[in-house]
Amino acid sequence: MTLNIRTESTTPERITLFVEGRLDASNYGPFDSEVQTKLAPLPEGGTVVLDLKDLEYISSAGLRSFAKIRKQMRARNGHTLLLNPQPQVRKVFDIVKAVPVNEIFVTVRELDDYLDQIQRKMMQEDR
Repeated sequence: MTLNIRTESTTPERITLFVEGRLDASNYGPFDSEVQTKLAPLPEGGTVVLDLKDLEYISSAGLRSFAKIRKQMRARNGHTLLLNPQPQVRKVFDIVKAVPVNEIFVTVRELDDYLDQIQRKMMQEDR
């Protein structure tokens, strides 16, 4: 199966990448290039959400790609969040401890609640 990436941007500070198919050694290079292009417009402190509902398989090359995204976003004081991982993909993350558990969400609602909580906390700290 091929790899497809679809994007959605609800605000200039947040982009969602919908990753579909298999992310492995045969396609991580083009994936990395496409992601870099899509992340470039995000401002300092932006957020990238990787929706993995349709990601069926991830290899160590794919894990490296996600680590690269996280590193890039951290360097820009931003965030990388994972949403809807299928059980087999989640298991890979659990095995290698590739992504902190608090950055993986089962539903969009859970992600939105988390983002709301962060924003409320920041607003309270500004008072």
